[in-house]
Amino acid sequence: MGSEYFINSQELENKVRDLLPSQGGAGAGFDLSASTQIVPIIDLTESAEGSNIRQDLQKSFSFKSISSYNVSNTTTNIITNTGYYRIFGNALETAGTASVSASFELTDGASTKSLLTFVTAFGTNYEPVSQYYDFMVFLEAGDILQAFSNSTNITLRGVTRQIASIDGTLTNP
Repeated sequence: MGSEYFINSQELENKVRDLLPSQGGAGAGFDLSASTQIVPIIDLTESAEGSNIRQDLQKSFSFKSISSYNVSNTTTNIITNTGYYRIFGNALETAGTASVSASFELTDGASTKSLLTFVTAFGTNYEPVSQYYDFMVFLEAGDILQAFSNSTNITLRGVTRQIASIDGTLTNP
């Protein structure tokens, strides 16, 4: 049988009130206690969320879970649905005759905001440039993620994968 100890810590009590308002956070006083008795804890979070896949495996790629894109000398809508997405790939600049640029932009139809821009300026010693990118975005209703390239000499190639729906429900591969 374990021993029980009472803990007087205002910082810990405030944290419990913030995290567990139904456990006394609404005003009634309570005491924190500790015990030397070992109590096993079983985390049922994944099952309660409807997923039995480990978190690292949930982020896997599959043929059905990814969408690829290849954007050169145009603007293309690459994601138009709501939710959380991972976007990754390469910006590849293939010829060094002039300054070129490519970017990812968020638009709501009325205004546009640049997220990530690749710009190359050339001198006399040209070498091809490949830049890796990997980022995540959240799209609300009406938001669109676009890929833009101003030349056939710079291409954005990559894939998108939905990580979670708009309400945060994880998307399995």
